[in-house]
Amino acid sequence: MIRTLWFYVVLFISTIIHAASGLVAGILRVRHRLGGVYDWAGTGWARDILSAAGTPVRTEGLELIPVGQPVVYASNHSSMFDIWALFATLPGSVRFVAKQELFRIPLLGGAMRAAGHIAIDRTVRKKAFEAYDAAARTIQRGFSAVVFPEGTRSRTGELLPFKNAPFALAIAAQVPIVPVYVHHTFEILPKGALRLHPRPIRLLVGPPVPTAGLTADDRERLRDAVRAAMVALQARAR
Repeated sequence: MIRTLWFYVVLFISTIIHAASGLVAGILRVRHRLGGVYDWAGTGWARDILSAAGTPVRTEGLELIPVGQPVVYASNHSSMFDIWALFATLPGSVRFVAKQELFRIPLLGGAMRAAGHIAIDRTVRKKAFEAYDAAARTIQRGFSAVVFPEGTRSRTGELLPFKNAPFALAIAAQVPIVPVYVHHTFEILPKGALRLHPRPIRLLVGPPVPTAGLTADDRERLRDAVRAAMVALQARAR
């Protein structure tokens, strides 16, 4: 119980500090650069929370991530701890394609916009695809994007069916997709739960799946290839 209370205290304080820093930087039109205030606002926030929760991240396969180019990371999603684990460990400047509800949270939403994260309206198909077009432009500016192909957090910890749009995004940007599987976050804090059950998090990275030369007609084949890679990572984690 003490660990859970401490986690929520740090979550509140660290969110205010890092979100305010990102928002002020946006207001002052601070330029985006690798390791700059916008990157720190995400990674510093995530590392504070993981430390407070007692949930260190153990990584496998980071050396497989292409160096010197943006990518699309495709990850499973069953807990908010997925986001913090990814933020804390993935290299380079990383931006999330996230549900628009997060952008309505005071302070946090403004900071996310300033940093260049992309809001997606999952209820309106046209707006969702417009968001992925914006994400493709963000990638072409040199940022890597994290997508959750399941579209929402799993309530069981098992992989849900994948949506097509994230794979159309990678094809539009013509960058590799890197499959990622985050393990144990569901047990730590599943959707709707409040009490923590701390344990180490395992983050497994698979070989990148190329998209060069693919067209929108290939998105389902690409989706199936990435899902198979993620299933293989899940089997290794278990």
